[in-house]
Amino acid sequence: MNKQREITCVPIKPVPWGFLKEFTAARIALGRAGGSLPTQAMLDFRMAHAQARDAVHLAFAAEDISTQLTACGWQNVMVNSAAPDRQTFLQRPDLGRQLNAISRQTLATLPVASEGYDVVFIIADGLSPLAVHHHALALLKQILPVLKSSGWRIAPCVVASQARVALGDEIGVSLGALQVVMLIGERPGLSSPDSLGVYLTFDPRPGHKDSERNCLSNIRPAGMDYPLAAHKLFYLLRESRRRRISGVSLKEEAPPPAMLDLIQPAHINTIKPIP
Repeated sequence: MNKQREITCVPIKPVPWGFLKEFTAARIALGRAGGSLPTQAMLDFRMAHAQARDAVHLAFAAEDISTQLTACGWQNVMVNSAAPDRQTFLQRPDLGRQLNAISRQTLATLPVASEGYDVVFIIADGLSPLAVHHHALALLKQILPVLKSSGWRIAPCVVASQARVALGDEIGVSLGALQVVMLIGERPGLSSPDSLGVYLTFDPRPGHKDSERNCLSNIRPAGMDYPLAAHKLFYLLRESRRRRISGVSLKEEAPPPAMLDLIQPAHINTIKPIP
């Protein structure tokens, strides 16, 4: 005679420091059910992993970004790295650091300002096109009017596909820019698939080390918001040009954001994230 197996429900044990979850998006105080994670915590983890994976493989809406830049009155040009597709880009980081032949020719045909440019802004997909779709144009809306009102010579914006950070060095040389600022999608985390990074390089040229760049990370409403990012970037740009350095020699020592009144709401138009 078969005995019917009894099913025992294992209660989820609360975590005494669970109140800390209110202050972070990190996966802490998940609790446990027996020797395992609770079902909901495991499902949330799998969902976050899927969102991070989708962010990496999302098609980059370069043409849509270019159209929005044009609508804002900002001259721009689209380029591609030497990586012909997403799979190659992920497997060959070196190809993402150099332009393909057509893009080199495209940049070579652009007129260069007689006095040169102070800075060129590059919008690049990186490892999260989703981050660029959501945040890049909104950040440009904050910083570009401030620079223009301060007399900065700004090169046409460059929209770069299948791009790594170092691609900015070759672009900067082609346009004769003193500084390069690359807005690029960062490697997705399990709580931040749409984190935007900004990399500043003074005197761009191929062969720069990562230590020769400054980085602002986790730019998004749930991280470093646009006004604060623009405040810090304006400080770094100004000090980089004045001191003619970037990287570990240039510390991000921006004063408290009392100067955020430089970034007037009148400069900011509504930008709709690209789906």
